[in-house]
Amino acid sequence: MQKDFSQLLKNYEPKPLGETHSYAVLLPLVWDELHQEWQVLYQVRSEMISQPGEVSFPGGSSEGNESLQETAIRETMEELNVRSEQIRVFGEIDYLVYSYRTIHCFIGQLLLDDWRKLKPNEEVARLFAVPLNALLQQPPKYYRLSTKVLTTNDFPFERIRNGADYKFSHHDRKIPFYDVTNENIWGMTAQFTHRFTDIVKELGLLDR
Repeated sequence: MQKDFSQLLKNYEPKPLGETHSYAVLLPLVWDELHQEWQVLYQVRSEMISQPGEVSFPGGSSEGNESLQETAIRETMEELNVRSEQIRVFGEIDYLVYSYRTIHCFIGQLLLDDWRKLKPNEEVARLFAVPLNALLQQPPKYYRLSTKVLTTNDFPFERIRNGADYKFSHHDRKIPFYDVTNENIWGMTAQFTHRFTDIVKELGLLDR
């Protein structure tokens, strides 16, 4: 019997192969009334959670049937101790795909009089803000990171042309670092920041 593959795939939703977890973060914008400028709010992770001391955005893993945007809002509410009505989500930008997980990034404004009055939860060591114009004017520097394949007893290198010398593409990465502040903005956080600033430039959002 001939299968009707159009019916089989009609309602199928494609997803990254091997994905086991999906995460969502919020890139928070705050308006500085004194200087009349947008700022990007960052947080430094506390010593009690994974990747302590690193700069990040509020975010985490999706729970239950919540949407990715709902995940970003919930995590922001929990980490920054803000109410849902204090978060205005503008939309989602490009997301990152790693071997088993995807990380989605939403852009939103925190509707606050002064972000310095925030009292984040125990996952956050401290907060700091960087003017968006500074990030637009000074993009990050990308550093090349290459890793070496180690031969093991169980991986069948003999089945691959050139064996362990095969050019595995995922072993050559470029990782961004910003130099606009004394804080160390790098990696995924820097990637999302850079992509957002590129979108702002491409669409001329600050010129309107």
